[in-house]
Amino acid sequence: MVTYISLAKFTDQGIRTVKDSVKRADMVRELAGKFGVKITGMYWTAGEYDMVSVSEANDDASIAAFGYAISANGNVRLQALKAFSREEMDTILSKLP
Repeated sequence: MVTYISLAKFTDQGIRTVKDSVKRADMVRELAGKFGVKITGMYWTAGEYDMVSVSEANDDASIAAFGYAISANGNVRLQALKAFSREEMDTILSKLP
């Protein structure tokens, strides 16, 4: 499984209905499974981004499709970042000259 960190910002629609954001988060977790994505952490944040989540998926296509489905609902805009574990980073760095 590949790990991804997603950064989310509420849209105008999302902030108008922010009181429903916890309920929507539960629906997002359920929807994730349909794309082969497992959300391992979800946090509401203060600052530039309104939410941060940590997910696992089999491949980039699965997380991309999931992100498009979530964004299509109109409440958030997502940016997904592929994350590397310490062991994965050791492997990457070992390839450097």
